[in-house]
Amino acid sequence: MGNLIVWIIVGGIAGAIASAIMHSRLGIIGDIVVGIVGGLIGGFVVRALDVNTDYTNNLSIGSIIVAVVGAVILLAIIRLVSGNRPVVTR
Repeated sequence: MGNLIVWIIVGGIAGAIASAIMHSRLGIIGDIVVGIVGGLIGGFVVRALDVNTDYTNNLSIGSIIVAVVGAVILLAIIRLVSGNRPVVTR
């Protein structure tokens, strides 16, 4: 149960940061989902690059950075597939 809470917290933080970077408006639930999936994608990328992944299994700056990178990749792929352009608010 504790692991699920960490995933939700990291997912929410990473999704919110990735949404800000990619100029997307997803809402809280969307940010959490994108952050969690981004964490999975980021973890896959980090492991594929053979980087030390000891820090990615807990609530840490490293795990948030990995999840943000993965979430940005996910949002970029979604944008490419859907053809959406970034929404810039002023």
